[in-house]
Order: sequence, then structure tokens, then C-alpha cells
Amino acid sequence: MKQTSSVSETAAAPPAATENKKRLIMMFLPVLVAVLLLLMPVPEGLEPYAWHFFAIFVGVIVGLIFEPLPGAVIGLTGVVAIALFSPWVLFSPAELADPNFKTATQAFKWAVSGFGNSTVWLIFGAFMFAAGYDKTQFGRRLALILVKYLGRRSLTLGYAITFADLLLAPFTPSNTARSGGTIYPIIANLPPLYGSKPNDPSARKIGSYLMWVAITAACITSSMFLSALAPNLLALALVKSVIGFDISWGMWFLAFLPLGVLLLLTMPLMAYWLYPPEVKFNDEVPRWATSELEKLGKLSRNEILLLVFVVSALLMWIFATAWIEPAMAALLVVVLMLWTGVLNWNDITSNKPAWNTFAWFATLVALADGLARVGFIAWLGKQGGLLLHGYDPQVSAVVLMIAFYLLHYLFASTTAHTTALLPAMLTIAASIPGINMPVFCLMMCTSLGVMGIITPYGTGPSPIYYGSGYLPTKDYWRMGTIFGLFFLCALMLIGYPWMVMMF
Repeated sequence: MKQTSSVSETAAAPPAATENKKRLIMMFLPVLVAVLLLLMPVPEGLEPYAWHFFAIFVGVIVGLIFEPLPGAVIGLTGVVAIALFSPWVLFSPAELADPNFKTATQAFKWAVSGFGNSTVWLIFGAFMFAAGYDKTQFGRRLALILVKYLGRRSLTLGYAITFADLLLAPFTPSNTARSGGTIYPIIANLPPLYGSKPNDPSARKIGSYLMWVAITAACITSSMFLSALAPNLLALALVKSVIGFDISWGMWFLAFLPLGVLLLLTMPLMAYWLYPPEVKFNDEVPRWATSELEKLGKLSRNEILLLVFVVSALLMWIFATAWIEPAMAALLVVVLMLWTGVLNWNDITSNKPAWNTFAWFATLVALADGLARVGFIAWLGKQGGLLLHGYDPQVSAVVLMIAFYLLHYLFASTTAHTTALLPAMLTIAASIPGINMPVFCLMMCTSLGVMGIITPYGTGPSPIYYGSGYLPTKDYWRMGTIFGLFFLCALMLIGYPWMVMMF
């Protein structure tokens, strides 16, 4: 027995050693990139401390892309490193020469500044909403109701999945939680009812169609609502920091509304034509949904309370921003959920994704603000403006928008993409006379959701659907390219003129 165990351990050792080696390389890569940039000559017109800050910032972005450690750890490491070496990477010589300037105190204040950002707290509050949906099973009930009444035909079932995501989206800041955690577990039960199995030719009976519709719907709704995708809220903070432009929940919704409605109405049909299910009709799905709803029983007290609370939050976000900060409205609802028993304190303290995202985004906001603080963003905008000098402002805006969209191929995280590129694009655009900055900001921000469709790693739930066994690699890339180009063209041809007219 001992010999067998020894042999087994020896056989298992090489893969473990290889994995550890790979992880060490991934951990070393961000440091290597930062050090190489630090050793490079400082670009003309830029202060050395600003270049040093940028070098560490790029190291953080590389870490977020490859994720050798959780994103929150990467962000916190970057903030701590900058704070520790603040005389060389954060503060100007003029600040350091001031005898009243307390370097250590100011470095700490900067390091924790992101934790006082209202957008970060809005993200946290919205995560608590999602916890309420999960605990009360109200989200599952909504999805099952739609499937019950629209699930008889494959096409209408596609619309049921889309509308289920739409109903959950305004109150769920994580499309991974909304689509991967709520929608996917429900629709994963549907293909077997049609004899459609994963990793099998029968997947095309209906499973492939349903999975593609689900991930596409998640991307569209992520663009439609400010509160439907965590990086949207990060983008909101970056726009305010870099440009000084405030985007409200209602402004965001109105800006994307016509395009969002069009995409939601046409996408299931477009998928039905381009990626058709073999089975068009089935009576089993509505019966299954009916039986699942019977198990849930009548609306519970907590479900009713949750519905009242989230609708109240939505109304405050839309109509009461002059009297109550959106983040405070979210925290008010969290307090009400705690006092009424919809959630308990353990639900708050044990919600690891919420606290992880809270720490992650707080550090990213501080880092992005730091880029502006040290003058790097202003310098970059000047350089970008010189490159695009002489071109029509509208052409420049379109070029920047397309570049921002297509560069998502390089990112496995919408958050990393937003942090790395959005401040630069905004600064370059602001330096070009004639660009309508409110419209440009809205175009950039509302593209964050729909661009997630282009790759199997483009947004949070993508790997879940890609790994379902119903979407082969070649199909995913082919459909992602088609739908990604369609979304980009629609954004340019429909979204842009609408935003120009409205704003």
C-alpha cells in the first residue's frame, strides 16, 4: 500500500511542479514589466515621478490580465508599493519641498482614497441586492415564469432567457452572478429535455442556441444599465476623475435605450437564423418550469419585501439623485433588508465576491486617480492629440472608439480593459477640439458590455457558457466575430446619432 501511494505521489508531482512553476512565472511577469519600464528613459515632457507611477500602474494591469493572484491582491499591492515609494513615484518636487507637507500622511490618504469613493460603495450595495435575489430565490422565480409562458418554442424560449436577464440586470452589478449564477443553472436543465447533450453532436438540437442567446443577452443588458456591470461603475468614476463629467443612471439608460431595445428584440431571432436549433418546438419545457414553480410555492414575505426595496432603489437612482446620493440609496436599501430579515449580517460578512470587488475597485480607482494626479494623463492626451491633429473631430472620435472596442481582444477582464485604456482614450479625445465629450464618454462607457461577446474570455460569464460543452471553440469565435461586428456597427450607426441628438 505504501509503495502504491509513493508511486502515485511521484506520478502526481510533475504536473504540480509544472503548475507551481507557471504560477511563479505569472507572478514575476508584472514585476518584470514594471522594472523594465522603470529602467527606460523618461519620455520628453514628462516628469520622472510620473513615469515611475506609470511603470507600476502598467505592472498592475499586467497582473490583472494574467491574474497570478486575485485582482484585489494585485491592486492592493500596487497601491501599497506606490505609497511606500511615494517620494519617487507620487509626489512632485514642489510638494516634497513644502515643509508643511507630510509625505507619509498624504501617501496613506491617497492609498485609501478609493475606499471613500461613492461608486465603490454603489457596487458593494448592488452586490447585496444580488445576494437578496439569491437568498430569496426571487431571481430564479422570474426566470422560471418567463420559461413557463414562453418556452414552448425554441425561438420564444430564447426571448424568455433574454427577458429574464433584462429583469435582473438593473439590480445585479455582476453579469457573472446574474447570468452565470442565476440564468445558466436554470437553462442548463433545459437541453436534456430535448435530447440535447453537451460535447455531443446533439448539442445543436437546442443547447447551443440557448447558451449563445444567454451570453449575448448578458452582454447587451450589461451595456443597457449602469448598474448591470461592475466595470460600468468603475468607468463612471474614471469619467468623473479624468473629464469631470457626471453620468447619472437615467442618462446612461436613455443613451443606450433605442439601441438596447433593438438589440434585445433582434438578437434571439438573429441567433435563430445564424445558429439555428434543430428542435423548433417542445411541450416539456413549460411543464418542467411549472413543476419547479410549484416547488417554490407562493411569493414569500421576503421576496415581496425585496421587490419593494429594489424598485424603491431604482426610483431613487432615476428620480432622486438631487436629494440622495445613489450609493447612499443603495446602502439605505441594504439597511432595510437587514432590519426586515431579507438578509442577515452574516450574509453581508460572508459575501466574499462583494468584499473582493469592493477592495479591487477601490484600489483601481485610487490608481486611476493617481495617473491624473501625477500629470501622466494630461501628457498622454497632449501626445495623442498631436497624433490626431488635422483630422476631422468626428473621424478622430470614431477611430478612438473602434480602437477601444477591438483592443478588448487583448483583455480577459473588462475591468482591466477599463482601467488600462479608458483614461487614456478620454484624455486624448479631450485634447482634440470639436469632439462632443459627453457623447464620446457615453459611447465609450456603454460599449463595455457589448464588447464582451467577441471572445470566449471577454466578460465574466463567457467562460461558463464556453465551458458548458454546447459551444465549440470554432463556433464561439465565429459567432463572437459576427455579433461583435454587428454590435459595433449598431453602436456607430444607431447609438451615436441618437446620443448626439439627445446630449
